[in-house]
Amino acid sequence: MARKSVISFITRWLVCSLGLWIAASILSNDISLSNKALDIIIAGLVLAVINLILKPILVILSLPAIVLSLGLFMIIVNGFTVYIVSKLYHPLHITNFWAAVFAGMVIGLVNYLVTTILDSRTHQ
Repeated sequence: MARKSVISFITRWLVCSLGLWIAASILSNDISLSNKALDIIIAGLVLAVINLILKPILVILSLPAIVLSLGLFMIIVNGFTVYIVSKLYHPLHITNFWAAVFAGMVIGLVNYLVTTILDSRTHQ
């Protein structure tokens, strides 16, 4: 069980790193993240840890807004977590909150695609 949790966390970490790299490539005017692999991997680690620890608390606190918006407020929650990472890890610089929201959308899309691909491979 613990091994599965570790593998799951490492997968999320790598997916967060990939998503941040793609978002930084798309929004190069609003998001600056050096192309050094180490900076991208560390930023992904910080995001994965924030998502593991802080995101569940944010979801519970914003549950009324999430329900009223039929789940669309999760986009704001995801953006907020990316924005927090940019404040904690200085090699990742995001110019404004809306760029962080867009980066959160990109990371969520990458996460969805990777999860779908991995799930389809495990069910074959």
